[in-house]
Amino acid sequence: MDAPGDPEGPRLPRGDDPPGNARETPRQLSREQLFVLISAASINLGSMMCYSILGPFFPKEAEKKGVSNTVTGMIFGCYALFDLLASLVFGKYLVQIGAKFMFVAGMFVSGGVTILFGVLDQVPEGPIFIAMCFLVRVADAVSFAAAITASFSILVKAFPNNVATVLGSLEIFSGLGLVLGPPLGGFLYQSFGYEVPFIFLGCIVLLMVPLNVYILPNYDSDPGEHSFWKLITLPKVALIAFVINSLSSCFGFLDPTLSLFVLEKFNLPAGYVGLVFLGLALSYAISSPLFGLLSDKIPHLRKWFLVWGNIITAGCYMLLGPIPVLHIKSQLWLLVLILVLNGISAGMSIIPTIPEILSCAYENGFAEGLSTLGLVSGLFSAMWSVGAFIGPTLGGFLYEKIGFEWAAAVQGLWALTSGLTMGLFYLWEHSRRRRSKLQNIVGTEEERTALLPDEI
Repeated sequence: MDAPGDPEGPRLPRGDDPPGNARETPRQLSREQLFVLISAASINLGSMMCYSILGPFFPKEAEKKGVSNTVTGMIFGCYALFDLLASLVFGKYLVQIGAKFMFVAGMFVSGGVTILFGVLDQVPEGPIFIAMCFLVRVADAVSFAAAITASFSILVKAFPNNVATVLGSLEIFSGLGLVLGPPLGGFLYQSFGYEVPFIFLGCIVLLMVPLNVYILPNYDSDPGEHSFWKLITLPKVALIAFVINSLSSCFGFLDPTLSLFVLEKFNLPAGYVGLVFLGLALSYAISSPLFGLLSDKIPHLRKWFLVWGNIITAGCYMLLGPIPVLHIKSQLWLLVLILVLNGISAGMSIIPTIPEILSCAYENGFAEGLSTLGLVSGLFSAMWSVGAFIGPTLGGFLYEKIGFEWAAAVQGLWALTSGLTMGLFYLWEHSRRRRSKLQNIVGTEEERTALLPDEI
């Protein structure tokens, strides 16, 4: 295998390549690859801890400041909206800005604004508090968009033949961040008050900055000719983007709603509410490396993971309340079990998306360099952000209007629609390829028949 920084290094295998000859990778990681993994793990852990820390206690804290559930949902959702806009910009100009600088600068700014979020309880209640929440949340979104977009691109550049395996393995750290964030935030909030969780996590992120300045390698590349528009207008990429939207919306829906539902339904203290999120995060972190490995070893399984992962997710959201028409009593053990299944189905659906987009991009003439990787990672972050904006915003609104049970069922319909749509596309693609293959065989036979008299 060529060095990770070599622009002529091995490319990501096509989705239809046989698994046997797709990968010839060394048994040991190079020093450069190890450093890339450490850097990516640090941003995955830090970003997910900072993102998930709000869930257990911020909705209640916002209520004290006179903020409605709908506005709280918008505070959660605005992160995703500006993450969307920033990801598109950073993905487009990744080569010009520099992947390493974008990564380190994004992490530094994010640590600072996380600390600022911890002093918002000193702000007067009402419109001023709401405005400051939006302002700090937007700054955090832009900074992490820079770091995550650069991180994805660097990872795929360093591991071109094992994209799903590496991304899946690093989701352990994303899951760990989701696991540690809510209970740690709930514990620190109960023990020391509102400020300490944010100051503590912000300092952890800032401590990671000098480490990444030292160990993260530089990757140089030439700007590409293609754009986000050309990428997203590829039918397969557009449908995968819809899948990413639905999955991120499902995750985002839980932020402003699940903690309130658990507090109201089961009367748990804030510190224990964070443990409810544990089932989702832990199962996602454990299952993701397995699905990543299978996606790389057996590429044709990726399409089935995408389809069935969404369908299972839809079923989970129907049972999360559960939906009243099922006449199933809501119980804490059932809720945790459904969240565990949801974590597994999410890993099944999310991990194959980037390899599938990359395969489609390369098949349609995109250059194999850092420029294309920036477009793909920016697109993934942007599409994830669309759903992560709609999920909590719509979730907070529906929670107020129709209750958690029906709101979760509505959210499940989105995942069901994306799964079925993706399945129909793959069936159409399979039948088109079969027709094309048959036409080639018939054409070859006709040529042979036409040549036979001359040969005789």
